[in-house]
Amino acid sequence: MGMKTGTKELFKRMVRAGRRTYFISVRETENDKKYVTISESRLVDKNKFERFNLLVFSDKLAEFVTALQDAYAIAA
Repeated sequence: MGMKTGTKELFKRMVRAGRRTYFISVRETENDKKYVTISESRLVDKNKFERFNLLVFSDKLAEFVTALQDAYAIAA
């Protein structure tokens, strides 16, 4: 996971799930705007990975977390 130019990584955690690995990071832009990235890296072939990224900026983070908690309550 390379850092984008002008961003500072404040937090990073990795979750392994079989052939998939999830990365959760908190980053800060050059103008001090914080955001969360959720990335999925999936093994699709012997040495080939697919990667998907989701960015959630801090102004929508509370709403996003509430939706995840609601989904967790139903799925767990």
